[in-house]
Amino acid sequence: KMTNNDMNLLLKAIDLASKAAEEDKAKNYLEALRCYQQAVQYFLHVVKYEAQGDRAKQSIRAKCADYLDRAEQLKEYLSKKEKAPPAKPVKESGDKGNESDEGDDPEKKKFQNQLSGAIVMEKPNIKWDDVAGLEGAKEALKEAVILPIKFPHLFTGKRTPWRGILLFGPPGTGKSYLAKAVATEANNSTFFSISSSDLVSKWLGESEKLVKNLFSLAREHKPSIIFIDEVDSLCGSRSENESEAARRIKTEFLVQMQGVGNDNEGILVLGATNIPWTLDSAIRRRFEKRIYIPLPEEHARSSMFKLHLGSTPNSLTDADFITLGKKTEGYSGADISIIVRDALMQPVRKVQSATHFKKVRGSQWNKPDVVVEDLLTPCSPGEPNAVEMTWMDVPGEKLLEPVVSMADMLRSLTNTKPTVNEQDLEKLKKFTEDFGQEG
Repeated sequence: KMTNNDMNLLLKAIDLASKAAEEDKAKNYLEALRCYQQAVQYFLHVVKYEAQGDRAKQSIRAKCADYLDRAEQLKEYLSKKEKAPPAKPVKESGDKGNESDEGDDPEKKKFQNQLSGAIVMEKPNIKWDDVAGLEGAKEALKEAVILPIKFPHLFTGKRTPWRGILLFGPPGTGKSYLAKAVATEANNSTFFSISSSDLVSKWLGESEKLVKNLFSLAREHKPSIIFIDEVDSLCGSRSENESEAARRIKTEFLVQMQGVGNDNEGILVLGATNIPWTLDSAIRRRFEKRIYIPLPEEHARSSMFKLHLGSTPNSLTDADFITLGKKTEGYSGADISIIVRDALMQPVRKVQSATHFKKVRGSQWNKPDVVVEDLLTPCSPGEPNAVEMTWMDVPGEKLLEPVVSMADMLRSLTNTKPTVNEQDLEKLKKFTEDFGQEG
């Protein structure tokens, strides 16, 4: 129960908040800022130390958040005012304002703010060359994304770029990775990366408004690419037992992607799924190009081993990479990356389990130009100059880890099994024969 002292604190906080609002309205912003800050301090003290009910605490916290937002606005305004006198007064608290957003729908603004998090501001640093194989898919994406931006005069009259591309194939074959390459290479495009959580709302009717606003935001920022990963979660087949909300989202997608009165010039919808047969037939038709991203072929698998190893010290030859490519029939790109990551850990495991180390010549890891004679590397007990010690006895900067060898790769390959099964591949091949094209 609250004591008199606590009650006084709460009343003081309410009093300060009222005073802050009055000063704010009277445009005495410095005094208003001080009162807002003090009120928040008192409120937080009451929440922290007094035994309030959960609902009361929640209500006070929400109020504090509002006051802090307003205080932040005032602080920003006052600091700008100190640097240069502003042309317009700060927008009043609670005023919808029609200075910069004249005629703007506040609801639309709210939805667009929600969706602004889906815009990929920082470009992922993945080039076309980082994607091994998949030449057909890369060409189709260049045709749909890069060419219309670089040579717009090519796409006039009846020759129009693709508006919808669906990438489908087994898990781990590089569908999302390709989309990242598109985001990197399409320099001038706005890239929206959408998941179902961005578009599904608990309020009835809000989900389809989010879909509508996603497309209007894309039109404002065109040329733009809307990438929907796992598109089947949003656009599965319509059936009698599905929810009303799911059906509405699908309908809105259909209308926005190719409906009457919607100009989608400069917008590409890129979808990715590994169960394309569950997609609604009308959604499937909206994806004009449906590209099968298959499991990598032998030469692509060899390239992947090289790509994933990168600059890590290793003793593998070109012949070894070809052998690894042959041995990994049925493995996806993701499976190969797991094999390589496990193989990269093998030298670390050797260091952990070693009982003897020997001195060798080599470069210091923090100064590659400096060659020293006293680095320590794991060795077998029978080797000359072997010293009995564990990795705990080795000074941090003196350890020279063993290089990754073919034996490490083969050991990791034995321990890692492919994740794609035959039944799924059969279904995907059937879908490709019926509706798709090879990637």
